[in-house]
Amino acid sequence: MSDEGRELYSVGEVAELLGLHVRTVRNYVRDGRLKAVRIGKQYRISRADFEALTSLPAPADEEAPAGGEAPAGGEAPRRHLEVSSIVQIDAIGPDAANRLANLVTASAQSPRDTPATLRVQTVYDKERARMKIVILGDAATTADLLHLVDGVLGPGNGMGNALDHDTGHGHDTGTATATGAAHRG
Repeated sequence: MSDEGRELYSVGEVAELLGLHVRTVRNYVRDGRLKAVRIGKQYRISRADFEALTSLPAPADEEAPAGGEAPAGGEAPRRHLEVSSIVQIDAIGPDAANRLANLVTASAQSPRDTPATLRVQTVYDKERARMKIVILGDAATTADLLHLVDGVLGPGNGMGNALDHDTGHGHDTGTATATGAAHRG
């Protein structure tokens, strides 16, 4: 079936188009990142909502010939690359975590040269004095944000060096670890 004129996609189709697991797309729907309509027991995603998520036009069913050339009479398909990174910062107090969350969120929302969006979520576990930052976006913008976090938590800046006084812990060094994955679609 041709995608031309097609207005609704299933969760499975969107997952396949984006190179994501079906559960990830369902979570996007449940979290409100991807708008969908429930028809019976299944979600359906409109072309406009798909394009809003990816910032790209919905692809056509035509396959590109071998060698990566454009389909006859059409434009070359646009490649989508999304990086997901999780940064874990241990031994960080609530005040420093709040300042870092504000900095990361403001940086993600600031204007940039690329039209790609950068999505960030932060979580702080006061009991463990641990912060996690989840970053989703294109490779270059995500790398820039990771460099910012690394620089802010570096020695001598006052944010990553000690726990805040209200945690009751000593002056431990904050450590950050990052894991990441690139998704190509």
